[in-house]
Amino acid sequence: MNRFALISFGLAAAVPAMAQRHPNIVLFMVDDMGWEDSSVPFWSQPVPNNGLYETPNMERLASQGMMFTQAYASSISSPSRCSLLTGANAARHRVTNWTLNRDESTDIPCDTLALPDWNYNGISPVGGVNNTFPCKTFVQILRENGYHTIHCGKAHFGAIGTPGEDPLRLGFDVNIAGHAGGGPASYLSEDNYGHAADGTPVSAFAIPGLEKYWDSGTFLTEALTQEALAALDTASAPFFLYMAHYAVHVPIDRDPRFFQKYLDKGMSEKEAAYAALIEGMDKSLGDLMDWLDARGLADDTVVIFMSDNGGYCTRTWWRDEPLYTQNYPLNSGKGSAYEGGIREPMIVRWPGVANPGSRCATPLIIEDFFPAILEIAGIRSWNVPQKVDGKSFVPLLRNPSRRPRHRFMVWNYPNIWGDPGPGIGPTCTIRMGDWKLIHYYADGHDELFNIAEDIGETVNLAAERPRTVKRLCRRLGRYLRKVDAQRPSLVRTGAPCPWPDEM
Repeated sequence: MNRFALISFGLAAAVPAMAQRHPNIVLFMVDDMGWEDSSVPFWSQPVPNNGLYETPNMERLASQGMMFTQAYASSISSPSRCSLLTGANAARHRVTNWTLNRDESTDIPCDTLALPDWNYNGISPVGGVNNTFPCKTFVQILRENGYHTIHCGKAHFGAIGTPGEDPLRLGFDVNIAGHAGGGPASYLSEDNYGHAADGTPVSAFAIPGLEKYWDSGTFLTEALTQEALAALDTASAPFFLYMAHYAVHVPIDRDPRFFQKYLDKGMSEKEAAYAALIEGMDKSLGDLMDWLDARGLADDTVVIFMSDNGGYCTRTWWRDEPLYTQNYPLNSGKGSAYEGGIREPMIVRWPGVANPGSRCATPLIIEDFFPAILEIAGIRSWNVPQKVDGKSFVPLLRNPSRRPRHRFMVWNYPNIWGDPGPGIGPTCTIRMGDWKLIHYYADGHDELFNIAEDIGETVNLAAERPRTVKRLCRRLGRYLRKVDAQRPSLVRTGAPCPWPDEM
């Protein structure tokens, strides 16, 4: 068992006074929300989506805290959520695609590539379970240090029938509606959130534990919010709430509270339904903030807003729905190594630490949440079986202009999620400074972009900057081998696809 002390972008930092008092922490996680699917502009200028959607509570949170404009996650849900809880990069924990059924890969079959035997059973609090990543979550550490821990909404940490499917085994004292399913069968109470009249689940995506709301007219987002508030009413301090909404994941059901408003704006029915999903999520954020205000807890509570992957704007093999959003100015969307698949909206409100209305452009990644949340809680060291790759972003809350030298971020996706498209795997990717390199396992070609100058990744500079390509390929290849990452093999020869620095 290894012992890890706090790493804060390699910079020493005193613990803020509030952290020493063990503040309450609310992590508000949205599913599949694009970087600009909000009335809050995360770019240097507003984009069309900012004028379409109404998110007054995101505006409120941003005005009271710090926006992170280059926050990253994985391009698919399970890898992000497993990195969040473990602090390990997806290349290390190997939960590189979405999980569902025990011992079953969710990869799309491929005629030319043999995909690796990844950890399709998810993370696990115990060893001895095949195709899992044994770990201790930051939630377990919080609970050991006196926090009351609440999970509400989407889990998606482990496959059906494995220890990791149950949030109660991952450190949570309370679990509301969290299970192995990665999306809702239905947001509608008229559908019993995916159950037949006799209570039988119609699919693995049926939402458990919300029977009292069945056929009540209560949209799923609202039901989860009410359950979270009820759990907070009986929570002891300090508390950690992981408010993990199923919104805005498909299916794009109509939230009747907001749907008509967006139709009246001239949107199509699908676009209006998606916009209503977003505003319903935003109302939930506002309800939680109102609860904190009403009880005088706002100054003693850190609120963190994040999405688990990029906006869903690409067609996939399993659903042929009309497109209803886009991630402009970013390229592509969910499932892609391009910015549209991995760049997320992120806001942190920490009274007395993060300046109200401030912005930070320093890149960070989802595994950074593990050490950051523990630092916020005043926990300086921990014992965990896994290597923690994340670096705390707390120093950035006090000085957003910090740019850690030599920091690089890596994504490894040796899988196939959907139909081939822009930036869709199998790929491995590195971001270092303003440079981003995507390596395609199938044919070994590289794409190089300067993200500061070309946020839409429209100009591949690989041919013009061979030295930069070589340097990034070398760094990426060394890292992937160091963490024992996986890669596909060529069906034709049976040989593993070359690492980026072997081409």
